[in-house]
Amino acid sequence: MRRGPRRVSAPQAMRSASEQLEELLGRAPESVSAVRPTDQGWQADVEVEELSRVPETTSVMASYRVSLDEEGALMSYERTRRYTRGQIDRGT
Repeated sequence: MRRGPRRVSAPQAMRSASEQLEELLGRAPESVSAVRPTDQGWQADVEVEELSRVPETTSVMASYRVSLDEEGALMSYERTRRYTRGQIDRGT
């Protein structure tokens, strides 16, 4: 009996999203702020410093949404938000 591809775990998906995005952007991600399973694999939100400034709280950050297949291979990514490091989200 042949089985389909094996789904990677959430921690593996987080590492995979971060590593593959770094390879594409040439910048090291600072964190993975979300990871969730999808029908096709995984989706992760990865935070990256795009422009370093002084003071550090004014550095420009970006959030990228990364889609991975079940085995952890990157299928797509898109920048979903840009913000300054010192900016906090305010609830509505």
